[in-house]
Amino acid sequence: MQCLCEKLSADFPELSPICIGHLWLFRDLPNETLKAMSQSAIRYRKQRGEQIFLEGDLAETMFLIKGGRIKLSKLSESGNELILGYRKPGDFIGENVLTDAGTYPCSAWCQEETLVCGFSRQQFNALILEHPHIGLQIIRNMSERINWLSDQVGNLATANIEDRLYRVLQNVAKEHGAEDERGYILNFTITHEELGFLIGAHRVSVTRAMNTLKHNGKIAADGKSLVIARIPQ
Repeated sequence: MQCLCEKLSADFPELSPICIGHLWLFRDLPNETLKAMSQSAIRYRKQRGEQIFLEGDLAETMFLIKGGRIKLSKLSESGNELILGYRKPGDFIGENVLTDAGTYPCSAWCQEETLVCGFSRQQFNALILEHPHIGLQIIRNMSERINWLSDQVGNLATANIEDRLYRVLQNVAKEHGAEDERGYILNFTITHEELGFLIGAHRVSVTRAMNTLKHNGKIAADGKSLVIARIPQ
């Protein structure tokens, strides 16, 4: 089955090879069902700075990121933005549609031109009724998400700000960047303010910690990219 995103957006750079019909949620479905799902999927093409959904919006659609990069964030009680993480092509967002939660718990912002496709809550509920066994796949996915959140908590629990920043940078680069003999390469910009939200520190402290990591050879600038050395085993 050819993904319709490849036909509709042939000019889009670096489309994910993963199709909405091939996600873990829909494994073991017959080919004719996968084809129908792909043809009926909702598709959006967004520009940098546009939102996919906002915190508090009615959660009615879940999305696969086909191309681009998305930042997930929410507002604190004081009105400050708290960055929860970044999602890349092939990742899935809006999965709380799978639960009874009525609204999105965070906002999804496009960090660059982004293409997403997805299904509404009604479409997914109909699929569950027809194929109840996909619930097992949902449990596996949620287990992976819990493990990821546990790692994030572990990073924040590290007392030394340089160590926290180093681990967060490496985790982000592992997930969203490339790898070579030097380490992990982060090819998109994260501001010091955004890093501060990720590690729970002030921007000035992040700048000081970045300088320390560069001095110690743990990170290095390479043009517009950032090279993060591997954490010794």
